[in-house]
Amino acid sequence: MGDNRFVIENITVYAAQETILNGYIEVKNGQIDRIGHFSERVAKDNETVYTLSGKVSLLPGMIDVHIHGVNGADTMDATIEALDVMTEALPKEGTTSFLATTITQDAPAIEKAIKNAGEYIQEKQQSGRAEVLGIHLEGPFLNSKRAGAQPPHAILDPDVTLFEKWNKMAGGAIKLVTLAPEKDGGLEIVRYLSNKGIVASIGHSDATYEQVMEAVQNGASHVTHLFNGMRGLHHREPGVAGAALLSNHLKAEVIADGYHVRPEMLALAYQQKTDRGIVLITDAMRAKCLKNGQYDLGGQDVHVEGGKALLANGTLAGSVLKMNHALTNIQKFTGCTLENAIKMAAENPAKQLGVFDRKGSLAEGKDADLIVLDEAGEVVMTFCKGELAYSK
Repeated sequence: MGDNRFVIENITVYAAQETILNGYIEVKNGQIDRIGHFSERVAKDNETVYTLSGKVSLLPGMIDVHIHGVNGADTMDATIEALDVMTEALPKEGTTSFLATTITQDAPAIEKAIKNAGEYIQEKQQSGRAEVLGIHLEGPFLNSKRAGAQPPHAILDPDVTLFEKWNKMAGGAIKLVTLAPEKDGGLEIVRYLSNKGIVASIGHSDATYEQVMEAVQNGASHVTHLFNGMRGLHHREPGVAGAALLSNHLKAEVIADGYHVRPEMLALAYQQKTDRGIVLITDAMRAKCLKNGQYDLGGQDVHVEGGKALLANGTLAGSVLKMNHALTNIQKFTGCTLENAIKMAAENPAKQLGVFDRKGSLAEGKDADLIVLDEAGEVVMTFCKGELAYSK
């Protein structure tokens, strides 16, 4: 797994407990072996050394819990080749692991996609590529009033029996489910997911503040793309957005592209939730990394131009955002530090998915999922479990 041993030196290391200005990291057999100040480093025989110059930073690989596609491929294509494209493309933007995210479609299409992703996770993962940590089932248990770009004809009421069948088909790979808890059967499925250790996320929901709080009491712990596809903030009804801002039990995803949510609203969310309560996502679709034009999302035509992906009726349909740009944008929009942004892009998603023991921060013994960023926040190198996955 990965290079047997290598070192990255002469770099600012954003380690779990401290930021080391002139630091180094040693990797052995795909895991972080040692982190420290360059002055303390003891050279060893037979090690590859990457000596970097200029103002470069070493960060933990980012984890995108909500991504549909990239570079022409989509989870719903339901092919090994599509997931190969995604796992190869994502390290270029600093994403070293992710949840393959579905969209609301008829049951056979969802079943084909989750069976394919489950099989990929079990048998087809490749070294030197982003790791598929599981599946994010976005829909069909949503509220058609807040469908957004989710095809309304295929939306269903929450159904534990159907979910059990699907998760079995997926080999138990479903790790996060976006749902509307106010629908019939909503609280029942929230309780079920919570008891199974699966993240129940409130999204595409018209729930009132009280209904969200009831879902939290039943185990909901996450909110899908805050402000988008939900009952908004009103001074007499805080809605899903208000509940997300006020509840410390809910981590809130944000799409920090400046289009989905106005920068001032992201600043408000950050002021309220801090770096402990926000998860950076892309919600990207297959057009990411490709030129402007017409693309497909869940069987719907999407027009991509100038960084926006829109349905024919003008509804935002996912994004073409890259994770490293989300990282720089959130700093620009909120005034937070890079340390704060790393928590939102790596640590919080790792904790939500129960993989913080091996991912989400730079600490000895964890997977060597590493990214090197230049001063402008562009990716210079990415390592997935100690193997070079991308080099500029």
